[in-house]
Amino acid sequence: MAKRVLVVDDEKLIVKGICFSLQQDGMEVDTAFDGEEALQKIKENSYDIILLDVMLPKLTGFEVCQQVREFSTVPIVMLTAKGDDMDKILGLEYGADDYITKPFNILEVKARIKAIMRRSAGKDSKADSPAVLENGDLRMDLESRRLYIAGKEINLTAKEFEVLELLVANPNKVYSREALLKLIWGADYPGDVRTVDVHIRRLREKVEANPSEPKYVHTKWGVGYFFKG
Repeated sequence: MAKRVLVVDDEKLIVKGICFSLQQDGMEVDTAFDGEEALQKIKENSYDIILLDVMLPKLTGFEVCQQVREFSTVPIVMLTAKGDDMDKILGLEYGADDYITKPFNILEVKARIKAIMRRSAGKDSKADSPAVLENGDLRMDLESRRLYIAGKEINLTAKEFEVLELLVANPNKVYSREALLKLIWGADYPGDVRTVDVHIRRLREKVEANPSEPKYVHTKWGVGYFFKG
């Protein structure tokens, strides 16, 4: 089945170029030119990945991303014209999975899309892996990608879920920030270890009763992060 992509940008020439290139690779492509239109399409349709520009009319890309994360874990790649690192980290703070800085090479965009899809397919093909991870009052349903703590569902982004899944599946094993970046985001990811710190902080805010005194996701100072089994 063809992969379905939503491209969101108010620059119609950029959208046209991305669409043509992705369609050449056999993908189905939808388009939106402002934040409100994008949000509506995401609610009404099922996509394999979303390319989302930061600077949009009506709703910014950050606002769209934040609202989408309230109901979906679809992979989102932010497109930003600014080179400032804080903009990139901000995009990830809102639940984006990756970012690409404009002006970009379409081959880079396609490579990034395929890398994300490969990782998603790899997770789907783990037939010999357990369908559920449980530790104490924490339960992760790996098929539906849902987390429950003491019976209450906790909404995580796709990357937050992947980080927690890796840690819970390997209790008491300490992962360096560099290792987590490579394992979760891939060796070709252009960001740095601050991305990991941002996701760990957001994860703790969601799963810990007191993030400053974590019960689940612990820090081994100077080494990395681990799940206490």
